[in-house]
Amino acid sequence: MDLVPALREPLKKVLGPATAKVMAEHLGLHTVGDLLHHYPRRYEERGQLTHLADLPMDEHVTVVAQVADARLHTFASSKAPRGKGQRLEVTITDGSGRLQLVFFGNGVHKPHKELLPGTRAMFAGKVSVFNRRLQLAHPAYELLRSDSDSDSDSDSDSDGGANESVESWAGALIPLYPATAKLESWKIGKAIQTVLPSAQEAVDPLPGSLREGRGLVSLPEALLKIHRPHTKADIDDARARLKWDEAFVLQVALARRRHAETQLPAVPRKPVPGGLLTGFDDRLPFTLTDGQRKVSREIFDDLATDHPMHRLLQGEVGSGKTLVALRAMLTVVDAGGQAVMLAPTEVLAQQHHRSVVEMMGELAEGGMLGGAEHATKVVLLTGSMGAAARRHALLDLATGEAGIVIGTHALIEDKVRFHDLGLVVVDEQHRFGVEQRDALRGKGKQPPHLLVMTATPIPRTVAMTVFGDLETSVLDQLPAGRSPIASHVVPAADKPHFLSRAWERVREEVSGGHQAYVVCPRIGDEEDDPGKKGAQRKSPEDDAEKRPPLAVLDIAEQLAKGPLQGLKVEILHGRMPPDDKDAVMRRFAAGETGVLVATTVIEVGVNVPNATAMVIMDADRFGVSQLHQLRGRVGRGSAAGLCLLVTEMPEASAARQRLNAVAGTLDGFELSRIDLEQRREGDVLGQAQSGARTSLRVLAVIEDEEIIAEARQEAAALVATDPELTGLPGLRTALEALLDEEREQYLEKG
Repeated sequence: MDLVPALREPLKKVLGPATAKVMAEHLGLHTVGDLLHHYPRRYEERGQLTHLADLPMDEHVTVVAQVADARLHTFASSKAPRGKGQRLEVTITDGSGRLQLVFFGNGVHKPHKELLPGTRAMFAGKVSVFNRRLQLAHPAYELLRSDSDSDSDSDSDSDGGANESVESWAGALIPLYPATAKLESWKIGKAIQTVLPSAQEAVDPLPGSLREGRGLVSLPEALLKIHRPHTKADIDDARARLKWDEAFVLQVALARRRHAETQLPAVPRKPVPGGLLTGFDDRLPFTLTDGQRKVSREIFDDLATDHPMHRLLQGEVGSGKTLVALRAMLTVVDAGGQAVMLAPTEVLAQQHHRSVVEMMGELAEGGMLGGAEHATKVVLLTGSMGAAARRHALLDLATGEAGIVIGTHALIEDKVRFHDLGLVVVDEQHRFGVEQRDALRGKGKQPPHLLVMTATPIPRTVAMTVFGDLETSVLDQLPAGRSPIASHVVPAADKPHFLSRAWERVREEVSGGHQAYVVCPRIGDEEDDPGKKGAQRKSPEDDAEKRPPLAVLDIAEQLAKGPLQGLKVEILHGRMPPDDKDAVMRRFAAGETGVLVATTVIEVGVNVPNATAMVIMDADRFGVSQLHQLRGRVGRGSAAGLCLLVTEMPEASAARQRLNAVAGTLDGFELSRIDLEQRREGDVLGQAQSGARTSLRVLAVIEDEEIIAEARQEAAALVATDPELTGLPGLRTALEALLDEEREQYLEKG
């Protein structure tokens, strides 16, 4: 007897190998349970038509519409039999907009007979533009019978599929599923019809008390209502319930991770009066902001406990996160431990090392003549260091001579040993997975304390999902003396003279004794593949301009010979040898270079207060948060900053609206919300390598802030009383499924 639970049954046994293969390859669905959790993207009412004006370009869409007219054209064709080809043009309408369908060759006969004016059907295909009109070429379709028709169905399928009626979902609402060109929405619907009885065996992950207390329907009922709703209220019931499942299971996973970490021992690192920290604070040429003091207190309180701190430090670009992190590092060194700062790139590691040594002055000269009494050694460790320098650095780490270590993921390698690792600061968390964090944690005799910094602000709910295993501190005040940054969009295609003026502005800044950055999406050397780099979007706007993204090497040459002739222009990108990168940054920081043409290697942590202008080429190729992050490199001194966003996108395009949003506000928290709304939720969550990406199907991180916050409270309360979840087998099963996905994702990324 087969004892596989119904929801774990492989689809190939239930639906047959061909359909199961397409579902696995194109939709990532392998079991009956996976298919039941493949929810409709939206619903069409049987009597209503899809609004055609809103269709996204270049995406596979399913629409319900009515045939307005159909014309068969004959044309000369050397390939067709008897030298004549046929083309069927069908116009469909939603009552206001129109969309053209085109069928060629042998594909015209069936639709010519079936798609008569007045016929309603579901159509599926990719929207493209031909002769400035929207069209679907060779769409698949399924006829819909109106309620007034007799029971003799004439529904069919353009690829000769089963002659089965859409009427089989008797409700007035037709579910439209996320589909692919290989498998239309209605075929997915039919497959779900086959497995829907298994929903009765779904084991409920929510505790009964929680479900009843919030008036949520049972899981089998929710699955039935989301796939076969009779009313809109059914859909609302189902979505409310399924959102809770996703939020709660994810928050329980995070709460258990937090709980496990509170069980770990750690060495308390209490501040020592009169030590390095006191000496450092006395040296500072400014006073700390209230925000910096408050966040420092939160961190010091955590460091003083005997289990490891796990804290997220996030805040506005330029709010002084590095300073707060450095004060925490000095506290740990005062208490006899070592502190590590982990940076995502070599350029940033070098930059952090330089600025820490500058800020600490003689306090960073431990073991050297002229070093202060409490001084420690600040060591840099990166993957590309020479063998001798590397040996020397490793020795300083092992003996404890180096109190502060700054480096890249080279610090995670097996050979690296610490004398007494007390604190790990991770800069730019989303580039470091949970596993790398764990590897570094294993370097301490006991787990070290952990502080994670994000470069740009993130919405509270993202903090609760992506970084949900961390406590959060927020810095939202900018230090006094920072100058405002003026930002403008430069529409290079519509108004070329605006671009000429942009280069004049750069010349003015440099001749006034300041410096400028020019940022490009691509390097432009042989290894660059324009198809892969820089292009962050696929949309009709990309079709509108087929050229590859602008490149550092090309732009630098054009500027040096053209509009910026006579100024000292240098380049910086990630594939330069580390010593060259460091030398370029030092010259720029020292004011010897007027203009630096760079890729996004300058995105985080680069601090040159004398740089006042930034021109971002092909700005539409960067995300909103990334643009905000780049812009934060100027206006760091007393002179006002200027950021110019150059684009060739037309005024009405979504890309231009995104750029207008960036130019319109300096509020990173506001921009992070816009960014999140414009990108798919999955991309945001996927960045954290947290497994949340595939597990969120109905939960929307921005809209469902309340559910996420409540689920976090409920999960924390449950885990505090029953960390092993002994009485909740359904919840344990759901967690295993979530964590399996997480492991798979890590392997895919690894």
